[in-house]
Amino acid sequence: MEVYCLDTNFFIEGWNKYYSPNFCSDYWDVIKDLGENGTIFVPHEVKKEIDKVDDSLKEWFVDKDFLVKQIDANVQNCLKQLYSNNKAHQYLANNIKGRSLADPWVVAHAMAEKAIVVTKEFSTSSKDQRKVKIPDVCRNMNIECIDDFEFIRRLNIRFKCVTEN
Repeated sequence: MEVYCLDTNFFIEGWNKYYSPNFCSDYWDVIKDLGENGTIFVPHEVKKEIDKVDDSLKEWFVDKDFLVKQIDANVQNCLKQLYSNNKAHQYLANNIKGRSLADPWVVAHAMAEKAIVVTKEFSTSSKDQRKVKIPDVCRNMNIECIDDFEFIRRLNIRFKCVTEN
């Protein structure tokens, strides 16, 4: 069975833009079911990023501890390997601006779990190594990285639309 490690933006953009629970609540039931059966997970650091904003997505996560994987020695070793593999990988997280702090953990957890990364990020076309993104690091580390649309295709998630009066 393939396992998927989901990035923070999978949830934030999906919740706020593409699959809002206001019109696509069944999608979030599917995500919950996939977490319960072990098909998907999020690193604890992703959960921390989601918890920073007091909104309905944070509320949705309240009883979803089964989705969250903690950092263990294997994940820490994978993170060390990620940083030692390529000097540019240090720029994956931006500690100064406090952004993307979970990104290195997404890749490290995927390495440790032999999981496929799911993110809304795209590879950077910049020559500036300080602009590295999750797909760039995944490519460097030979980890498969897909977007949420490919994730939906692979898991054969189907949407049904109805008009409610």
